[in-house]
Amino acid sequence: MAISSPFPPSPPQPPHPGGGPEGGVLRHAHWWQHRWVRYGALITLLALSGLVILALVREQTGTEGLLVGLGLAVLPVPLLVAAFRWLDRVEPGPWRNLLFAFAWGACAAALIAIIANSFATRWIATATADPSGADTLGATVIAPVVEESAKAAAVLLVFLFRRRDFTGIVDGVVIAGITATGFAFTENILYLGTAFGTDQLTGDSGIASVTAATFFVRVVMSPFAHPLFTVLTGIGFGVAALSGERQHTRRVLLPLSGLLLAMGMHALWNGSSSFGELGFLAVYAAIMVPAFGLLTWLVVWTRQRELRTVREELPAYAAAGWITPAEPFALGSMRARRLARVHAGRHLGRPAARVVAQYEAYATSLAFLRHRGRQGRAGADFLVREGELLNELWRRKDVARPALDHAARMTAPPVRMPPPPWPAYGAYGYGQGQTYGPQGQAYGPGQGYGQGPAYGLSPAYGPSPTYGPSPTYGGRPHAPGDGHRNGHTPGYGYGYEPGHLPGYGYPPGPHPSADPHQ
Repeated sequence: MAISSPFPPSPPQPPHPGGGPEGGVLRHAHWWQHRWVRYGALITLLALSGLVILALVREQTGTEGLLVGLGLAVLPVPLLVAAFRWLDRVEPGPWRNLLFAFAWGACAAALIAIIANSFATRWIATATADPSGADTLGATVIAPVVEESAKAAAVLLVFLFRRRDFTGIVDGVVIAGITATGFAFTENILYLGTAFGTDQLTGDSGIASVTAATFFVRVVMSPFAHPLFTVLTGIGFGVAALSGERQHTRRVLLPLSGLLLAMGMHALWNGSSSFGELGFLAVYAAIMVPAFGLLTWLVVWTRQRELRTVREELPAYAAAGWITPAEPFALGSMRARRLARVHAGRHLGRPAARVVAQYEAYATSLAFLRHRGRQGRAGADFLVREGELLNELWRRKDVARPALDHAARMTAPPVRMPPPPWPAYGAYGYGQGQTYGPQGQAYGPGQGYGQGPAYGLSPAYGPSPTYGPSPTYGGRPHAPGDGHRNGHTPGYGYGYEPGHLPGYGYPPGPHPSADPHQ
């Protein structure tokens, strides 16, 4: 819609769901309801769990084994965390959620697993008088159930208490994967430290040592094993997050189904060691690697779908004047986003690059919110949340808009314009001396339309920017030599504004061209 003031209208703010406080008196929250109390209790719980798990591992491996295991187990952690952060680049979640997930997996979930697994294995060994069978049963049945349940607790907590940050499959995959990475980190310390202690007793060293074999199997061959299992649980929670608020059965059954699948795959992986060396390799090659490839394809496909959602939902806000017409194109391309941050950082410094990154994140959240609203899955606070996101964008527009406009121009796909219906002379239309218009008068000293050969590939954005007092695509008079004739703009085209836009436009709705941006 058209706007007459320089500021887009603020969306209507609905009243508080519960109405105003009775009698106009604010009710004070109890001390345990304050955010800092909850955060403090959570941090204390995780810190105590970490200290206890550290003491238990040190008791089993010794100080030297603990240090060796710690040094080797930390190697795959940065790679796994970077991979999950890459998946989360479309709508990055806050770091506090990732820190909580990793700490829960490394401390709380690992402590629960060690205590529960040891207790269950001892009880089975005592009841059956078969320690060897108890170890096998504990590894293939008890451990998968206990460990996957403990890791799933972190995903459940984020799903319940950070609902705004948990909007789809990618969020579930990232939280589950980071939690499992922390759990595997602690478990690898225990296994590698124990293997080092065994080598100290036997005198083995080098490639033939137990430590080297354990490192190869757990760190080189299967660093993705625990994340792969728990990601199935995360996908269940992610699909549940896409369900409507009233679909209670689906929102319960989907996470449980993902958890059961995670337990089943974990049990198969643990049980493969009892199949012999060939059985282990068969399970690894026939099940683990294909499952890893399939899940990787799924999350990458989901990431591309999220970018498409951004390009399809944001033009409505461009029509209302909240964002510029080129921003849906730029925000729907990871390459354009990166170029915008780099451009802002190069010209205005790192704070400007952070502002652009925040703008991109808020715009993506806005697109996802509108998408959920159109599908009837938005909550009662839809308008409030929409207003908050729009205001955050408006506060950062002066820094972010020029950077995104630059990125849109740099990443726009080339579009070859068809020749005009009237006769053309010379190699590029009219001769290379002058370009002739109606009645034979000359327009400009150069060639054809735009900044290159006539009817060739030339940028639609000429010497003056699109978004300014005189828009490129508009009804302004055509000055001699300005590259616009009778409303035609050869070259690249995206965005929509008053006037005629030849080539590929960007009207509200899906982009008509293929997705060349990734």
